[in-house]
Amino acid sequence: MSLFAVHYSYSDDTAARDEHRPAHREFLTALAADGVVLLSGPYAAVEEAPDAALILVRGESAAEIVELLREDPFQQQGLVEQVAVRAWSPVIGAWHDGPLAGHL
Repeated sequence: MSLFAVHYSYSDDTAARDEHRPAHREFLTALAADGVVLLSGPYAAVEEAPDAALILVRGESAAEIVELLREDPFQQQGLVEQVAVRAWSPVIGAWHDGPLAGHL
């Protein structure tokens, strides 16, 4: 299984994101319980860029991850404007050598 970094860029509809955030988080929490999502969370807001988030996931392929995340309530409500999925190979750091050793 490979590790992937997923970047979500959100729409500017903050009211709809607030409304659907519980379902979005429930969806990602279920994937975490299944060992698919390792970490997930929003980036700090900046004026120069849309609101966005990073999700670290395990899977067989980028295509599999893209398909799986289409079930995310945020995506189904049109609140994710862009999804970028890239394979990621960590080699150095506390997570690699410490608590997540053997899980990455």
